[in-house]
Amino acid sequence: MSPGDGASGGGEGEYGGVGQTRTRLPDRPGDVYGGARRGRSSSRSLATVVGVVVLLIAAIAFANRGGDSSSDGNSNDKAGAAPTAATGTRPVRSTPGTIPSGFPRNEQGAQSAAANYAVALGSTGMFKRDSRHSIVDAIYTPAAASKLQGPMDQAYSASFLNKLGLNADGNAPAGSTFVSRTIPVGTKITQYSANDAKVSVWYMGLIGMSGQGSTDPVSSTWKTWTLELQWSNGDWKIVADSQTDGPAPVPGDDRAAASDEISKAIEEYGGFTYAR
Repeated sequence: MSPGDGASGGGEGEYGGVGQTRTRLPDRPGDVYGGARRGRSSSRSLATVVGVVVLLIAAIAFANRGGDSSSDGNSNDKAGAAPTAATGTRPVRSTPGTIPSGFPRNEQGAQSAAANYAVALGSTGMFKRDSRHSIVDAIYTPAAASKLQGPMDQAYSASFLNKLGLNADGNAPAGSTFVSRTIPVGTKITQYSANDAKVSVWYMGLIGMSGQGSTDPVSSTWKTWTLELQWSNGDWKIVADSQTDGPAPVPGDDRAAASDEISKAIEEYGGFTYAR
């Protein structure tokens, strides 16, 4: 994952002198999202009333709509989406296994790019040199990428990877599964022009090693990732990024899964790209 955490300040683990790109590594092993993990009190007992809301969506096929001259086909498009509802006109086309590209030069395109880039930067590919270089080259501007590659390689050193339970090539030991995922919950655009945009991505992160004897089990964290984007070579690219803690919801009382359950889920449930 891109070890960007903290907007500024030049604290320990933060890389300065790399143009506008601000990058921060975690201060302790396994905490690649840059925040302290919150403990859960075992003595806490909550009586939770769960309300289950079932949303029924009726799919109507207009096979013979041509015979209805009274409808212009646009009446249902006039209602505005609720603030928390997903929005967007059409997904960005991409090849499986690659980072989506070709985002529209508008606010929606900037938000879509930011969400997709957060997913890429939070992936396990960031822990392997070749794939990390490909990711950084694909989503940062050429100037930012060239200044960031060296510090990134130093950050993801063999000693750092070893602290996470990975070997020098970023691979997990046999029988274990390394987990690193960013799951966007929503996006917010705070600045926009035809050439520049600033987008915040609120996300939940998963990080840790799943396997027998793991000292760093998979846990979740909540962060907000702010990406400063620039229109470059016909697409939105990152020029700088930073992270802040939260907002985090109240933890539930869900039973923590065993390591083999987590490993099985990671293998069976593929991640998503996000087109807004």
